[in-house]
Amino acid sequence: MFEQTFKNIDDILHKDAGCGSELDYVEQTSWVLFLKYLDDLERDRATAAELTGKTYTTIIDKEYQWNNWAAPKLRRAQLAKDGTVTERVEVDHNALTGDDLTDFVNNKLFPYLKKFKLSAESADTIEYKIGEIFSELKNRIQSGYNLREVINRIDELRFRTHAEKHEMSHLYEDKIKNMGNAGRNGGEYYTPRPLITTIVKVVAPKIGDKIYDGAVGSAGFLCEAFDYLKNSKAAINGGSGLSTKETEILQKRTFYGKEKKSLAYIIGIMNMILHGVEAPNIIHTNTLAENLADIQEKDRYDVVLANPPFGGKERAEVQQNFPIKTGETASLFLQHFIKILKAGGKAGVVIKNTFLSNTDNATVAIRKTLLESCNLHTVLDLPGGTFTGAGVKTVVLFFEKGKPTQKTWFYSLNLDRNLGKTNPLNENDLAEFVELQKLALSGVEGTADSENSWSINVQTHCNASNNFDLSVKNPNKKEVVRLRSPHEILEEIKALDEESADILKGIAELI
Repeated sequence: MFEQTFKNIDDILHKDAGCGSELDYVEQTSWVLFLKYLDDLERDRATAAELTGKTYTTIIDKEYQWNNWAAPKLRRAQLAKDGTVTERVEVDHNALTGDDLTDFVNNKLFPYLKKFKLSAESADTIEYKIGEIFSELKNRIQSGYNLREVINRIDELRFRTHAEKHEMSHLYEDKIKNMGNAGRNGGEYYTPRPLITTIVKVVAPKIGDKIYDGAVGSAGFLCEAFDYLKNSKAAINGGSGLSTKETEILQKRTFYGKEKKSLAYIIGIMNMILHGVEAPNIIHTNTLAENLADIQEKDRYDVVLANPPFGGKERAEVQQNFPIKTGETASLFLQHFIKILKAGGKAGVVIKNTFLSNTDNATVAIRKTLLESCNLHTVLDLPGGTFTGAGVKTVVLFFEKGKPTQKTWFYSLNLDRNLGKTNPLNENDLAEFVELQKLALSGVEGTADSENSWSINVQTHCNASNNFDLSVKNPNKKEVVRLRSPHEILEEIKALDEESADILKGIAELI
């Protein structure tokens, strides 16, 4: 139901002059979807209050409730053959549309919703998040008739049962993933879900931990950590789930994030709300603008889960916030994550694989800091194509703060296929890594070694004499020399001859 609705909405938005790419489709679908979700949430709350004999006060005033402006219904009495009277609910075809609808949305609805940011009791309420969302967004759907079609499609969706919410949240993630195909930098916001799931499993947060992502993007790490904690608790309790106190801890005092870009920030908030976290603690700010010297114990977190942007550059004034100066965004983020972890805190951070071996002064100094202040116990080396369209190879660093690194276990993910948009990473690809990593941490020598994994003594292999280089080749993997066929060699010679002929022709034309 959700998948087909999303496809239909994309077709409608494709016709609208105000929406030019997948990024716009996601943004505009998001705010309409959110208001329908909010309406269903309010109805659930009202029903729960009624069952306990309490009165529920709605968040949204009557004029701006979904059933009054977006999808008003007519209720008609219907007489059955047996004489009983039932109520039939029909769509009111006199609902706002065209210019009347866009005028209401742009000049009344959005200004009304923005005010929630000022009137909310505190920042950890859904009221405040409503105000934040509609302060950042604007309606880009220019045709009121297209907007009416989008609203009608979304009104058909239900978010009342757990199964419905689960399906919708995962399809919303798929839409976020598709932003990577839209050009600009949409792909920045999405880390493959199987990789996130694996990182969360290995870091293994527990209820009561404060979990942080300083490059939150679409909040994939925080959403997955929320699902992990809910499901792990249910498994421990034999399916009974969370207590009231634990639910409150997860809702209000567990997940924290920061995001610089407006669209990613809004999508991150909505992704978490749609996954079940009603008032995400996500702040719209440049994480790297925070001076590391100002971070105090009260600002620190138990767990860091993150994939900072690859290849970004920061201005000189931002670099002044860090003891090790560099323009490379990911290197600044890694300094930030090390500093903001509590003693004993755990982290899983994705970074370019060149971090392991680059010899520039900044990277060497950061590697030294990491190895001396943290236990870098695991490095997961990922194949090219893991991040669709990124064009870089990456590794995941797993570390705990407080003790220097003695030994590091490496796992190189070698697959028998090329990864790409039509052949993405899946959880089965990472299953061996998860199992062997448990053995590696158990301390039993050699049990986690395989054709793809090995351990090194960091004190021996990584020191000032070799720039704390961590790029160790797999000693267990046999080098396979592939002999080319005569046909392949001849084809390559032919291609090189053609290329040489083209070059010579170009030179001749210049003469």
